[in-house]
Amino acid sequence: MHAEEKMTLEKWPASPEKQTLEGKNKFVGFWLFLGGETVLFASLFATYLALKDSVPNSDMPLAKDLFEIPLVFTMTMILLTSSLTSVYAMYHMKNFNFKKMQLWLVITVLLGLSFLGLEIYEFNHYVHEFGHTFTSSAFSSAFYTLVGFHGAHVAFGLAWILALVIRNNKRGLNLYNAPKFYIASLYWHFIDVVWVFIFTVVYLMGMVG
Repeated sequence: MHAEEKMTLEKWPASPEKQTLEGKNKFVGFWLFLGGETVLFASLFATYLALKDSVPNSDMPLAKDLFEIPLVFTMTMILLTSSLTSVYAMYHMKNFNFKKMQLWLVITVLLGLSFLGLEIYEFNHYVHEFGHTFTSSAFSSAFYTLVGFHGAHVAFGLAWILALVIRNNKRGLNLYNAPKFYIASLYWHFIDVVWVFIFTVVYLMGMVG
């Protein structure tokens, strides 16, 4: 380690994400944004629960006919693992190890892409095997809106993290971009928490009727 890097590490604060006023303001804005997101997802969950058994005729598939727990469980484990890798990234950020932070963020992105790939496969399977399209029934519309909206958040989170990694690749870590990385990580945890609720409310409850 060069002398300049060592000196910087010695001066690196324990909570670099909150050392500047701009960083603190980013946290305030993020929590306000997250409050709105929580209300929005709560509305989508309520709509889904109200419409989950609403199909035009008895021949249309219901949740218990569609969902495959092994696939959804695999998706859940991948997303939860990606949450853990983002924790590792923030650990290295707090210890001023930019390269390892980047590495774990890239792993997080790869896991997130794997999750999205499986979700696309899941939707494609429902459409081609069961004719379960967005307009098939109120149930299908509510399902695709809720789960698809979460998938869009995953895609946005991946783009956010990847943009930060690429944009700061040559800049290194500093008190200006540390809050950006940390808030992106918090957003990723929020996405994971929402998926846990989806896994429970949509898939597990759907399987038991």
